[in-house]
Amino acid sequence: MAEGKIKIQLKRSTIGTPRKHKEIVRALGLRRINQIVERPDTPAFRGMVAKVPHLLAIVE
Repeated sequence: MAEGKIKIQLKRSTIGTPRKHKEIVRALGLRRINQIVERPDTPAFRGMVAKVPHLLAIVE
Protein backbone atom coordinates (compact mmCIF):
# COMPACT_ATOMS: atom_id res chain seq x y z
CA MET A 1 0.00 0.00 0.00
CA ALA A 2 1.33 3.44 -0.90
CA GLU A 3 2.44 5.69 1.94
CA GLY A 4 -0.48 7.82 3.12
CA LYS A 5 -3.03 6.26 0.73
CA ILE A 6 -5.79 3.68 1.13
CA LYS A 7 -7.46 1.71 -1.63
CA ILE A 8 -11.21 1.28 -1.18
CA GLN A 9 -13.33 -1.22 -3.12
CA LEU A 10 -17.12 -1.29 -3.42
CA LYS A 11 -18.04 -4.90 -2.68
CA ARG A 12 -21.85 -4.75 -2.52
CA SER A 13 -24.58 -2.76 -4.23
CA THR A 14 -26.15 0.25 -2.55
CA ILE A 15 -29.62 -0.74 -3.76
CA GLY A 16 -31.93 -0.97 -0.77
CA THR A 17 -29.55 0.80 1.61
CA PRO A 18 -30.39 4.02 3.46
CA ARG A 19 -29.87 7.29 1.61
CA LYS A 20 -26.98 8.28 3.91
CA HIS A 21 -25.08 5.10 2.99
CA LYS A 22 -25.51 5.85 -0.72
CA GLU A 23 -24.25 9.40 -0.17
CA ILE A 24 -21.15 8.16 1.64
CA VAL A 25 -20.32 5.69 -1.14
CA ARG A 26 -20.76 8.38 -3.81
CA ALA A 27 -18.66 10.86 -1.80
CA LEU A 28 -15.83 8.32 -1.81
CA GLY A 29 -16.03 8.32 -5.62
CA LEU A 30 -17.38 4.80 -6.03
CA ARG A 31 -19.96 4.08 -8.71
CA ARG A 32 -19.68 0.43 -9.74
CA ILE A 33 -19.32 -2.84 -7.86
CA ASN A 34 -15.66 -3.96 -7.61
CA GLN A 35 -14.45 -0.47 -8.54
CA ILE A 36 -11.33 0.54 -6.59
CA VAL A 37 -10.41 4.13 -5.73
CA GLU A 38 -7.32 5.46 -3.96
CA ARG A 39 -7.87 8.11 -1.31
CA PRO A 40 -5.64 9.83 1.29
CA ASP A 41 -5.34 7.89 4.55
CA THR A 42 -6.94 10.52 6.79
CA PRO A 43 -9.30 10.15 9.75
CA ALA A 44 -12.10 11.63 7.61
CA PHE A 45 -11.86 8.94 4.94
CA ARG A 46 -11.34 6.20 7.55
CA GLY A 47 -14.52 7.40 9.27
CA MET A 48 -16.48 7.26 6.02
CA VAL A 49 -15.32 3.68 5.44
CA ALA A 50 -16.21 2.78 9.04
CA LYS A 51 -19.81 3.96 8.49
CA VAL A 52 -20.47 1.43 5.70
CA PRO A 53 -18.11 -1.54 6.30
CA HIS A 54 -20.76 -3.96 4.98
CA LEU A 55 -20.49 -2.35 1.52
CA LEU A 56 -16.76 -1.61 1.27
CA ALA A 57 -13.41 -3.34 1.59
CA ILE A 58 -9.91 -1.97 2.11
CA VAL A 59 -7.62 -3.43 -0.57
CA GLU A 60 -3.96 -4.12 0.19
